[in-house]
Amino acid sequence: MPHPTPHTVAELTDAVLSGAHGPDPAGLTVTSAFWLYNTTRLADGDVTYHNHYLLLRVGDAFGACSFEAGELAPEFCENASGYSLDKLLRDESAVVRTAALDAYLARVRPHREAAEVGAAERVLLPAGTPEVRAAARDAAVAGLLDIGPGARVALIGVVNPLVAAIRERGGVCLPCDLNLRTTAWGEPVTDDMTEVLASADVVVATGMTLSNGTFDLILRHCVTHGVPLVVYAQSGSAVARAFLGAGVTGLNAEPFTFSQFSADPTPMYRYRAALASGVTA
Repeated sequence: MPHPTPHTVAELTDAVLSGAHGPDPAGLTVTSAFWLYNTTRLADGDVTYHNHYLLLRVGDAFGACSFEAGELAPEFCENASGYSLDKLLRDESAVVRTAALDAYLARVRPHREAAEVGAAERVLLPAGTPEVRAAARDAAVAGLLDIGPGARVALIGVVNPLVAAIRERGGVCLPCDLNLRTTAWGEPVTDDMTEVLASADVVVATGMTLSNGTFDLILRHCVTHGVPLVVYAQSGSAVARAFLGAGVTGLNAEPFTFSQFSADPTPMYRYRAALASGVTA
């Protein structure tokens, strides 16, 4: 049976708790919980990226959520291993709920199986330095954009290689981020999402919007105005996939192990709304 079409992350969570997407989450248990903090500064760059992650392993799948400093303490992981997913899906923290929802959806429908049936395109990031791998990742994201010269691309969640990749395809990048104030080229970065949404021809958003409360707003804007929405997700990659064809038109899903945590080839999975049902183009 087809899954109910979600309109918000909360709706999707309720549907999972009701059993609409597969087995009862009360029967799925977290085997490992990770609280990770890493910093990255690419060669010749002047920006240090500060990244915090919660990872929940459930069997052969990982659920992931990136968060802002101070949103979740490392002590959360002391007792999280052994918790059932239904408990964590009801947690007061949006970070925990997002990671649990991602773990559930990745467990019942792994990205690798979606690639096997043609619903996703498997993209292998090359072995190499952080710079090589970041450039390949962001080129893959930009490859989901069907834009003409001069198209205005709202980028919500700024990484400089992706700004460059959008430009290389002729797009005009409208950067928005809560932490960065300028791009690597000195262009101002706004922290007002509504400012870039209002003038965008297409929107590219990070999976972190799933946990910070902005994804639903972005989704509603894009559906209302008929604006394509591409999501690039380490956080909640399986969660974002649930919205393909319901506002999300493209998804670059990067499940753990993330590109910055390995120098070896690692897979990503690119989805397009037309392929979400498994029909290849």
